[in-house]
Amino acid sequence: MTTVLIVVAHPDDAEIAMAMRILDYTQSGDRVRVHALTTGHTGSGTDLRRQECLAAGALLGISDYTFSQIPDSRFTSHRAQINAELFTVMRRDRPDIVYTHFPADQHLDHTVTSAEVTAVALREAANLTYFRSPYSTGFEPNEIFMGTAEHLQAKVAALACFTSQQQIDMATFTSLARNQYRQHVHHRVLERLPAEAHASELFSIARRLEFRPATAS
Repeated sequence: MTTVLIVVAHPDDAEIAMAMRILDYTQSGDRVRVHALTTGHTGSGTDLRRQECLAAGALLGISDYTFSQIPDSRFTSHRAQINAELFTVMRRDRPDIVYTHFPADQHLDHTVTSAEVTAVALREAANLTYFRSPYSTGFEPNEIFMGTAEHLQAKVAALACFTSQQQIDMATFTSLARNQYRQHVHHRVLERLPAEAHASELFSIARRLEFRPATAS
């Protein structure tokens, strides 16, 4: 069983970027934890955003959804706190692989999250992978996850749980999932993809360790 840790800046970041990949992990029996560094602005909406995350997580089989209390849009002034909390988060689960935001991003919270997760994950986890967010810049994937129609339907259902987030355009996300891999895969390769390869999510591997099992003497 693989232990997967996904660290995001905000609720819904994980589902937007990699809901299909999450579902594939959980359907394979792997353990997935999502940790959001903030629940958004303080006030009555905080509990709602937590509940939205838990509802989406239940649909995707996420075993644990946890949160820090970093003020939204104030990550730069709380980097020491973020760094300390990330060590606690990673040492609790000892993840085999960590996912987080791509370093180049137009959203400053995403940029800070990526930098701090990278600093901690390279010490505490074997494998680190960046996902693409809607604000990533200069992103060139070296890993493309191809999901089925079932995976895409699950992603749409998970995103629908975030009723407080009016900026989530289901038609746009569905279209991107169905077509973005064509930008990065040669058409001759596309011709050989199986019919069930219905949609994609894009990733950039920061570090991947491979272990050869010991052979019996």
